[in-house]
Amino acid sequence: MEKAQFSEELMRYISNMNRENSVVQFSVPGKGRFTLVLQEEENSIKADIEANPEIEIMIRKSQEEYKKGLGVSTSEFLKSISPKDFI
Repeated sequence: MEKAQFSEELMRYISNMNRENSVVQFSVPGKGRFTLVLQEEENSIKADIEANPEIEIMIRKSQEEYKKGLGVSTSEFLKSISPKDFI
């Protein structure tokens, strides 16, 4: 948990928030102390695509290959690997 004292710090902490770093506390003079908790969007990669256009290209290529029958299922992939692949 991070503690922000100034608005610039608060914005930096918010920008760096993620699943592991999901809480920040800050004070507003005359109001009190606040605790901000990140609640991630689930099942959405829209923000990731907007932040990194290469992800959209990868997804489109993957979809095209799948339509052409060039893809493999997760179970097929898991069957094709072994513990030796991770050494």
